Order: sequence, then structure tokens, then C-alpha cells
Amino acid sequence: MRKAAPAVRAKDALGRYGEDLAARHLVAEGFAVLARNWRCEIGEIDIVARDADVLVVCEVKTRSSLRHGSPFEAVTERKLHRLERLGMRWAHEHRLRPGALRIDVISVLRPRSGPSVLEHIRGLS
Repeated sequence: MRKAAPAVRAKDALGRYGEDLAARHLVAEGFAVLARNWRCEIGEIDIVARDADVLVVCEVKTRSSLRHGSPFEAVTERKLHRLERLGMRWAHEHRLRPGALRIDVISVLRPRSGPSVLEHIRGLS
């Protein structure tokens, strides 16, 4: 038997939890969620949303602690550039011409005890 599988499933469950929380947050803020976990050969977009006439590519980073740094620290310049390319690709494939493209990052910290903490940074690009 493979012992790594439960850890992978736990990580996937944590990520899914964060993305679900982020999607609910975006809807509560007035965004329209257009897609989740969209993939192509150059990468994946966690959430594609619309904020008025702006297409928003939202990266969600979920952590159970700050032991390895803030979730925001995992979003590098390279990752931001890839997200921009992915957003343009998504818009092209869906035949959309948004007024603008914006990259947002949502950080979800879900500690072992206590409530989760969600932070939303708008416009990293």
C-alpha cells in the first residue's frame, strides 16, 4: 500500500475547502463566478470570475498554518505572468472581450482550531 495517498487526499481536501470558501466570498462580494479549475496545457486557473466588465483570474492559496509562510508568498511574479496568459487564453477560448483582465489572489488560512481567515488582494497585475 502507498502511504502518501492520505496526505495527498488531505492536501486536495484542504485546497477544495479553500476554493469553495473563496468562490462563496466572491459571490457575496458581487462577482459572477464563470469557471472553476479550468485547465489547459500551460496551467490551471482556480476561479474565473467577472467583476462588472472586468475578467478576474483568481488564484486561491490555502494553508493550515503559517509554518511555511503566508499563502500569498507562494504567488511569485512568474506565477502572475502565467495567470495573465491563462486569463487571456480563457477569454479567447470563450470568445469574450472583457473591458480588462485582473489577477486577484485569495489566501485562506484554516488552522486546526478556530475560524478560517480569508484575505482577498485585488489587482496584482
